[in-house]
Amino acid sequence: MGQRHERTTAPRRSQTKSWQRLYTDPYRTAAYETYSDPVCNSALTTMDECQLENTETSEGIFGTFGGIADALRAIANAESWSLQGLFLQTSSVFTEENQKPLDSPSEGYGQDKDKRHTDHTQQEMLQEDAFEVELKSKYINSSVPLYQEYWLKCLKTDLQKVKPKILAEPVPSQPLAGMSSPSPLSPAPVPSPTGMHVRPYALWQEMPEVKRQNLADMLTAKDIRLQEAMFELIVSEASYQKSLLVAVGLFQCSSELKRTVSPVQNHVLFSNLKEVCRVSEGFLLDLETRFGQNVVMSKVGDVVLKHRSAFRQVYVPYVTNMMYQEALVAKLLQENKKFAMTLKKLEKDPLCQRQTLKSFLVLPFQRITRLRLILENILKRTDDPTDASDLQEAIEAVREIVVKCDCNVQQMKRTEELVCLEKLLDFGNVKSIPLIASGRHLIRAGPLKKLTIKSNSTVSRTDIYLHLFNDLLLFSVKSGHRFSVQDHAVFPAHVRVEELKTRMLGLPPDVFFLHLAHNHSRAATAFLLAAQTRLEKETWVQLLSSQKGTGV
Repeated sequence: MGQRHERTTAPRRSQTKSWQRLYTDPYRTAAYETYSDPVCNSALTTMDECQLENTETSEGIFGTFGGIADALRAIANAESWSLQGLFLQTSSVFTEENQKPLDSPSEGYGQDKDKRHTDHTQQEMLQEDAFEVELKSKYINSSVPLYQEYWLKCLKTDLQKVKPKILAEPVPSQPLAGMSSPSPLSPAPVPSPTGMHVRPYALWQEMPEVKRQNLADMLTAKDIRLQEAMFELIVSEASYQKSLLVAVGLFQCSSELKRTVSPVQNHVLFSNLKEVCRVSEGFLLDLETRFGQNVVMSKVGDVVLKHRSAFRQVYVPYVTNMMYQEALVAKLLQENKKFAMTLKKLEKDPLCQRQTLKSFLVLPFQRITRLRLILENILKRTDDPTDASDLQEAIEAVREIVVKCDCNVQQMKRTEELVCLEKLLDFGNVKSIPLIASGRHLIRAGPLKKLTIKSNSTVSRTDIYLHLFNDLLLFSVKSGHRFSVQDHAVFPAHVRVEELKTRMLGLPPDVFFLHLAHNHSRAATAFLLAAQTRLEKETWVQLLSSQKGTGV
């Protein structure tokens, strides 16, 4: 398969703000400016609820804040998951014309020397890219379904496994031993997206070469299950490659769509999707080469390890950028009529099978998280110690990629919060400090009451707002959406919290004492603070008592 050499572009920026220098990607820094208003509005809403929290809804997985990181962390920390029965497509997906081994493994994929990023002009970005939307495979033909359909099938299977545990439903009956053709259990009733044509799924046993050699009758049931597990890796990668080709060829390379957005917006939308597509292509070629050498495959772990470097190079930046894709698509659909009309036209193309751009943009995230599960399924069935070792190493490599993605998303989210908050702070007569600092992140924010005991023993209450960072504590008065800073101190070095015997002192039970050993004017001061509830008080006391500034 001939290699194509499209390259992403990076317009040069003449000026950069101090916080922008935290990142070297000019598109990523531009993205901060692109979303400053909606993101800040979202952050304001969250701050009003006293704490910036991550969403836990399924939609949050692809949202701007938190969801991607939560999903990545859950996947990275998860133990082995079963993937029984997840195989693709009928025998119609197989190519009959060529059953010979491929000439040689693909070259240039999975190598650290792969450097494809160069600068292009805006005019070059608007030109129609030559990217052929055709699946090149010697074994799987173009009727293989889009990866969205495969992922939905996996999701249905996962839901069926979880649903009985959650709803305490009876466990579905299992087929009896010795039954030659058991009726398949129906998946959980999850609605399919519009235009999704679910077909029967294929097995390794349906391959023409396997049938010609009558291999299914020669191998044990255990060996067949191993072959099916390894074959799923190949067919699912072919399905993934087909969807990526549609995403790149139809959407990213559309000159009409490019004319509706700026170069920066175009990059935020598609990021390094072409590189992801190339790496997938190389991985698929090597898998097919292995299959062509012997249809009874002995191992695949080494093939995955060959590409782990390339996986890391393309998936980490792509998934990190995903936190902006969703926000930008929503923004463009609302504010850019030309973009909305052009996108609607492209999504009607038969190649899309009525799938939306959003479903294509999330493909790399879905694939890298599903890849680990496929490898675990193969590992569970293999007896080859060499391949078992390779598979374990490959699984760990994929897990590390997911963890790295999570770390990057968390860092981007935290910096986004700081950028938004800095625009809302007024230091006035208080010594100002730069809020954007490497490694700084918000732990908790919320309103409290500052109590003042007057000479006549009466207690007055004034509103105060705290922003607790891992290295800084801010005291402010909130007015509308803005914060007038009253004091600040280094945390935790100059901050000490003290619980009081409130009943003896005649104070409400939700009061605590906060000491600043060294405030903005280098003086010692203290605050008598009251929370709204006892739980809120306990939370603040626990966080402010932390000696590491990490929060809980």
